[in-house]
Amino acid sequence: MRTNVVEHIEPAVLTIQGLLGKIDRLRLPAASRRDLESILVRQVSMEIDRTLPWQAGHSTGTAAIAGLIGEWLGLDGSELHDLKLAALLHDIGLLMLPAELRQGGKAHDPASYVAIQNHSRLGANLLEPFAFLRNASVLIAHHHEWWDGSGYPYGIRGTFIPLGARILAVADTFEAIQVPNTPDRALRNHIALRILRVASGTQFDPNLVNLLCRQSVPDLFHSVSTEQ
Repeated sequence: MRTNVVEHIEPAVLTIQGLLGKIDRLRLPAASRRDLESILVRQVSMEIDRTLPWQAGHSTGTAAIAGLIGEWLGLDGSELHDLKLAALLHDIGLLMLPAELRQGGKAHDPASYVAIQNHSRLGANLLEPFAFLRNASVLIAHHHEWWDGSGYPYGIRGTFIPLGARILAVADTFEAIQVPNTPDRALRNHIALRILRVASGTQFDPNLVNLLCRQSVPDLFHSVSTEQ
């Protein structure tokens, strides 16, 4: 990691780097390694949740939805694995920001918002040195790009955005949408899907939104619930 990227390093980052280093040094057959990587990276995501309690559980829910979309698209085992790792770690770059910018639900001035937008790039830079996360880091770097090219951090558009990053963008937003005074998860999912449809073709890959919307809401509810 380039420690000069930010002035304030969250202590949890050093803990996470140590955990990721141990995973990276594992020497196991490919199939066994994937299973163990998934288990251990989930533990790393719990460390992120402890540092960002306002979004605890978000990464596991995102991983559940991203995995479903990947399966519906017929991604192979390796691609699904990288997508899962990326989903579990996609917000790790927030830990690289100053503490005052890591607060959920807080309004920020334009300069602070620009700094927050850099979290996807910071997260990718943090993870890229670990060989087993190299592909996942690419997905994390691009998961806030928009289909129409107006996203960040690089402003790429359409199919130039890696497929896994496009999946992650849809899953991340679907899981993150909060609907006040709506305790019923199935109803909340219906509303979240309608919001995704509004942004389809601008923020999100329309094919992925259509794919998600064709699935039954109870199935989505069950998948998210069993992951959390």
